[in-house]
Amino acid sequence: MRTSLTLGPVPYLWQPDEWRDFYYRIADEADIDVVVVGEVVCSKRLHFHDPLVDDVATRLRRGGKQVRRASLALITQQRELRSLHALVDGGAPIEVGDLTGHAALVGAPHAIGPLVNVYNAATARLLGKQGATTICLPPELPWTSVRGIASNVPEVAFEVFAFGRVPLAISARCAHARVKGTTKDNCRFVCGEEPDGLEVETLDGQPFLALNGVQTVSSTVQNLIVEAASMQAGGIASLRLSPQVCDMVRVARNFRGVLDGDLEADAALADLRRMAAQYAYAYSNGFFHGEPGHVWRQ
Repeated sequence: MRTSLTLGPVPYLWQPDEWRDFYYRIADEADIDVVVVGEVVCSKRLHFHDPLVDDVATRLRRGGKQVRRASLALITQQRELRSLHALVDGGAPIEVGDLTGHAALVGAPHAIGPLVNVYNAATARLLGKQGATTICLPPELPWTSVRGIASNVPEVAFEVFAFGRVPLAISARCAHARVKGTTKDNCRFVCGEEPDGLEVETLDGQPFLALNGVQTVSSTVQNLIVEAASMQAGGIASLRLSPQVCDMVRVARNFRGVLDGDLEADAALADLRRMAAQYAYAYSNGFFHGEPGHVWRQ
């Protein structure tokens, strides 16, 4: 079984030209099968990229990629609900970010993103009966749970979050704006000042979390390159790479090489470590092994 690669939506606020050029490069250079495009974190960001989505999707499809449109992970206002229904009415393949999106698509094929809490086979089976064809399981699940869910629900294709800052929580309030001395209603889009998230430290100076607008993500970058072959052997349909400011084409090349048997995992990890040094990333894989998420277990 060939495990595919999925590129999740850009979770951060990038400037429109940078956002567009990122996807153009993915379209032309990255060996990725599925690309998810759209805003997941904050509806206030929608106007930055919405005018570019159709053009980006066309370029991606021309590059041989399947394209999914992403829906918001937290819907709290009528305008956000209207935006969701407009997305559904558009007819494009959709990856839903929360159960509101799933409810709007019951009976129609769709994908489920990693922010929906699918923690057992019964939930996955129910979502599958209601139209979910692909489910990206929550990244905090250990491999034992992932393998158990996947083996008990063979009618659904499962993805595992394999690279990127781990999405941990999303809120109606914006801590990112508060840190910058403003509020969500008058945020001035300060989250765009940190294109990889605003790192937060404990009182004794230890890396803790990172803020991304209304979203909280991990301070470390989850990297399951060493575990990729085991997941492929375990029947996982796809590995998800979540965009960071780093060279995502290089990330995809390493994962594809390991999955295809053309590259040893240790060599791929060494290359990704060299890349990480340029961006001061610390890698982690603790969740996969049933340990604290920030841990790196070799």
